[in-house]
Amino acid sequence: MVYDVIIIGGGPAGCAAAVYAARKRLKTLLITESFGGQSIVSDDIQNWIGEPHISGFDLAKKFEAHVRAFSDMVDIKIPERVTEIKSIKCLAGEERICDFEVATDKENKYEGKSIILTAGARRRKLNISGEDKFEGKGVAYCSTCDAPLFSGKKVAVVGGGNAGLEAVIDLFPYANEVFIMEYADNLKGDPVTQEEVKKNPKLKEIIFNAKTVEVLGDKFVTGIKYQNTKTGEEKVLEVEGIFVEIGSVPNSEMAKNLIDFDKYGQVIIDSKHSSTSHPGIFAAGDITDDPYKQNNISAGDAVKAALAAYNYLLKRSKTTPAAE
Repeated sequence: MVYDVIIIGGGPAGCAAAVYAARKRLKTLLITESFGGQSIVSDDIQNWIGEPHISGFDLAKKFEAHVRAFSDMVDIKIPERVTEIKSIKCLAGEERICDFEVATDKENKYEGKSIILTAGARRRKLNISGEDKFEGKGVAYCSTCDAPLFSGKKVAVVGGGNAGLEAVIDLFPYANEVFIMEYADNLKGDPVTQEEVKKNPKLKEIIFNAKTVEVLGDKFVTGIKYQNTKTGEEKVLEVEGIFVEIGSVPNSEMAKNLIDFDKYGQVIIDSKHSSTSHPGIFAAGDITDDPYKQNNISAGDAVKAALAAYNYLLKRSKTTPAAE
């Protein structure tokens, strides 16, 4: 079977794209390792429109149920991970009008006329003892999502770049005390943002030359152990929350040599249509160079991608009888 569109990823972007593709009566394949995306670990999501409070787990279930309601148009492969995308059957005389072959870790291959990349990104982790154990139990990776959960608490932000400083600003209205832990001996964020952060009385300390060693806790986080990179001395900072803000890695490797990326490996898109540098390939969500990594934005951009894919397929079908 040749699908009209193959969607890669089952977070808010992938699910929104699948629903809209199905409503346009496109024969759709959705391939994902799981439903829900990065927010599945959040206990209380407060900014998904229409849901004042919902857990990441419950939101993922709603995503899945919504997509499965269109089972007549959407085939789902789960758990399955895409490893490579190739362009195939490109038409002679037509500029990059191709089908696409998608290979997965299950040694399956699927063919589609268009692709929507919604594979998201993975947060860059500290890779220290206790981090995975306390993820969602005091360890967090999205201040915009989770800052309100730390109201009245003592919180550490690991990372002194722009992402870390923005997380600190997000925490100021909620946390009682905020600490910054930076591996280097200076902050890397914009000077203006640094000034804004430093003048707030809730910022208790900037700890430089701090190599994180271990996340401590019982049922929830109680502290973080770190080592001074110059003296070798180890200390424990007692906190109730830890925000890891050392960047993220887009899950874009499967499309290497096929489309354009920025220096961070993010897929470059035309924001009007969520289109990429290769005709027939669209992208939305955290895998892209959109600066705002939010569930609602990912879903909205994916709707644009699905509608743009539909229009692309209409145009493609008129290019030449051989196109189909």
